[in-house]
Amino acid sequence: MSVITPARNLIGGKWNESGSVQESVDPSTGEVVGTYVSAGRAEAEAAIAAARTAFDTTGWSRDPALRSRALSELAGRIAERVPALSRTLTQANGKRLDETAWEAAVSVDWLRHSAASALTQVAGRAAEPTPGQYFHSSPEAMGVAGIISPWNSPVCLTVRALGPAIGAGCTAVVKLPGQTALTNALFAEAVAATESLPPGVVNILTEAGNEVAPFLVESPDVDVLSYTGSTHVGRLIATAAAPTLKRLNLELGGKTPLIVFDDADLDTVVPQLVMAATLMNGQFCCTGSRVLVQRGIADELRTRLATALKAVKVGPAEDPSTQLGPLIDKAAVARVDTIVEEATSYAEVIVRGGPVTDPELAGGAFFRPALLEVERLDVPLVQQEVFGPVQTFEIFEDEADAIQRANATEFGLAASVYTHDDFRARRVGRDLRFGGVWVNTWGVMSEHFEQGGFKQSGIGVLCGPSAISEFQNIKTYATAAPRQP
Repeated sequence: MSVITPARNLIGGKWNESGSVQESVDPSTGEVVGTYVSAGRAEAEAAIAAARTAFDTTGWSRDPALRSRALSELAGRIAERVPALSRTLTQANGKRLDETAWEAAVSVDWLRHSAASALTQVAGRAAEPTPGQYFHSSPEAMGVAGIISPWNSPVCLTVRALGPAIGAGCTAVVKLPGQTALTNALFAEAVAATESLPPGVVNILTEAGNEVAPFLVESPDVDVLSYTGSTHVGRLIATAAAPTLKRLNLELGGKTPLIVFDDADLDTVVPQLVMAATLMNGQFCCTGSRVLVQRGIADELRTRLATALKAVKVGPAEDPSTQLGPLIDKAAVARVDTIVEEATSYAEVIVRGGPVTDPELAGGAFFRPALLEVERLDVPLVQQEVFGPVQTFEIFEDEADAIQRANATEFGLAASVYTHDDFRARRVGRDLRFGGVWVNTWGVMSEHFEQGGFKQSGIGVLCGPSAISEFQNIKTYATAAPRQP
């Protein structure tokens, strides 16, 4: 399957070609690989109107069997497009083909899970709390859902919110980033090919600028909004959404600590730490950006990790031997390099890393991994999300010190604990203020269990049985005999 260019937007079940034409660039080469139509305010208004009409004038929100069937059919349409989605996404954001293939394939699983939830999570409660008074409650779809997805994993992170949103009975307007326009178009083609989806239930917009997203946040016709991205933008969204008091579902930034105790198996741990820094080229909200190591093994781990990071092969995302592809663009390379250079004033450089200057890679946005040792917790490299293959190396003394250091940021998305002591893992995990804790692993996720952050890493959850409730209201009915005079 190939994308028709310029890639178009899907509004009300029809292809829309209005808007400015922009170029899609491969960050591995800097070459233009296609064009797309960028949506603006007018297209956002049309998409919201289409979603509103579909919600208000059809039986979509009251037909869980139809919603389940549509989600199952959409999963099939995505499955047909896994190879094409993988290829275009690798060209769009520089992730390796094995990573993009995983993203496309897991999106199928997540949609099928939402299809099941649409059928099984429709029941409310009924009771007679007082004699003669009968109550029952039932979940109802909130209305129009706005979904704003990022460029690093646009397929699975869209599906993660869209599945429960339409499973709950909402209609949706999905805003996707210009960087992944060709992948967005393939996703929109899958939606358009899903015959069980009534026109207007799912609308897909790609935007290069900054008109659609703010309008989704501010519009009183959007009842619930799901956003995945930075904590900074999440705060702006919360402020802009306040006048309408719409429900917000936010998965925001992270600063994942990887806590390595002195009984851990370093032969297993070191490859995990490298993967945590380089998967998705370090552009992942759960990137393992902080290595916390117990003092007794600090020297050995420092040496082994430095050697492993220096050996990482940087190259084009489509090369099967590549371990670390490009950042999203050269501006990101300059930004990450500035962060590392400024950190040298307060951190000890173990591996400098930095922009790749090899002639054969000159057209791409490549950055070699960096590792810097820090002691203070109030420095930018510990407190700010870098969004690149950069790790800090921090030494702790005991469990209490490890917990205190790990919790000493505003973020609380995910953490890892490496130890052979199961009781230690449970003690430490209990006191870590993070929405997800991995034990002797990193980055493992399942559609059957919730994903979400604590503290400044988000509001609400997606995946798991709780996800569908993020897009529902609860209505309570009461029946009682008339009061006697």
